Amino acid sequence: MKNTPENETAPEVVAEKRRPYLTSVFGAGLIAFGLVAGAGATLLAVPRADVVLLQPTSIGSLAPYSTVAVKGKVAEVFGNKFVIEDGTGRALVETGPRGDNAKLVAAGETLTVQGHFDDGFIHGDLLVHADGHAESLKPPRPGPRGLVDRLREPELGPAAPGA
Repeated sequence: MKNTPENETAPEVVAEKRRPYLTSVFGAGLIAFGLVAGAGATLLAVPRADVVLLQPTSIGSLAPYSTVAVKGKVAEVFGNKFVIEDGTGRALVETGPRGDNAKLVAAGETLTVQGHFDDGFIHGDLLVHADGHAESLKPPRPGPRGLVDRLREPELGPAAPGA
């Protein structure tokens, strides 16, 4: 076949045929970027996991390796641990890192503790004071959500002199 002006493809026509492909790839890339950015923003904006409050039970009836809630009076405080008592017995409550260098509870205070009972003591997850004020004892989740939690919550530390 002989090259004649009728069957030769002009360079401008070839370039125009490639542009729709590049435009669709660019458009798909923008959509993918939007989806990833939207998913990331949603993860950062999600509220904390819901807390289900349990009905308090007596300390004398605690079952090992179970999720429990007990209501009683703080008998003694030992650093990040304290003893809570009701009419049926006493239990040691461990508050974890949130209880270090912080005045979470005071001797004689009445409160409700929710957590996991195993190995003879309660690993506290939530403290509810008599006035209704609740404090989470769980550490922030790791990763981006944990960072947002740390930025939103005031850091627990030693009380200011005279406070």
